[in-house]
Amino acid sequence: MNVRHVVVVGAGLAGLRSVEALRGRGFDGRITLIGQERHRPYDRPPLSKAVLLGTADSSFVDADLDALGVDFWPGVSAKALREGVVETTEGELGYDHLVIATGADPITLPGDGPQHVLRTLDDALELRARLVRGARVAVIGAGWIGAEVATAARRAGCAVTVIEAGPTPLVHAVGAEIGARTQPWYEGIDLRLETMVASVDEGGVELVGGEFVDAHVVVTGIGVRPAVEWLAGADLDLHNGVVTDERLRTSMPGVLAVGDCAAWWSRRYGTRLRVEHWDTALNAPEVAAATILGEEAVYDPVPYFWSEQFGHMVQYAGHHPAGERLLYRGEAGGKWSACWLTADDTLAAVLAVDRPRDLVQGRRIIEGGHRLDAERLVDPDVALRDCVV
Repeated sequence: MNVRHVVVVGAGLAGLRSVEALRGRGFDGRITLIGQERHRPYDRPPLSKAVLLGTADSSFVDADLDALGVDFWPGVSAKALREGVVETTEGELGYDHLVIATGADPITLPGDGPQHVLRTLDDALELRARLVRGARVAVIGAGWIGAEVATAARRAGCAVTVIEAGPTPLVHAVGAEIGARTQPWYEGIDLRLETMVASVDEGGVELVGGEFVDAHVVVTGIGVRPAVEWLAGADLDLHNGVVTDERLRTSMPGVLAVGDCAAWWSRRYGTRLRVEHWDTALNAPEVAAATILGEEAVYDPVPYFWSEQFGHMVQYAGHHPAGERLLYRGEAGGKWSACWLTADDTLAAVLAVDRPRDLVQGRRIIEGGHRLDAERLVDPDVALRDCVV
């Protein structure tokens, strides 16, 4: 393979890991890393956890860009793409291979009032400064980010209102049945379910129907969109992100995609997946680097995610839409897990609340494609690995 220059657009974890994976596989050519932010690469999960809670001020990744021999362009944005050339705010840049790792952008709501999102380090530090005792905070969305922001705000002594369009928290992530199990965690919070926001205005949030929720701080956590607007004019297949095959190759020769913006084909689940979580940004670049260097590699993970909210560790592995029935281990008021089984009792996904062993064992079971004994599965005293048949 005559690869002389690899350009990586996006300097988050997925972009940095792409550089590290190339160097780790012996690539000694030129690498240019383009980052829209002026910060060096950092991890995003701690932003809604340690940084927002005040136990850390940053989450920079321990990487020596000089030692990696990378030409780092901070504060530079990609504007357009044509085959062999990236157009940036600093001019055109040619490449032999390109890795798209531009991540995703938060969705905001209509209105002229200030609304905070939580995606960047600057977002987290600015929001943390506003979470002071006595402040009225309105969090729009009771998904993963909304729950973590509400956790931090309540801990800071704020008066917190969470506004959710669905019938339960986490409904879009894991469904209403499991979401209902997390609803008691919102004790001390004004949780408004099945409530729609009309607009974010000065001084708070106007709800559909006319009610106004007063707030000093409004945080919008209703999801993200793949950051692919700059690719609109490119001859590239875009559908819920950048479409790739199982080797992370796009429809444009020499171009790959990794991380939050990549919609890859999963052999394991027989569908296209786009997963907005740290584990994907960490591991997909190994496959992308192997593909660039002509090696045989397939990206087919068991997706993994975790959330820390209201004193609980919530961990998830798998792809629950592949399951057909849901079984529980443990009671809702304590430590419990949920397991999704397919028609032949193969484990499709597991969600563990304060039961880390269930997550670790469940992930291995999913990777192995094992069937489970459903009767033993529902006994929380039986190890999950001992339910394999």
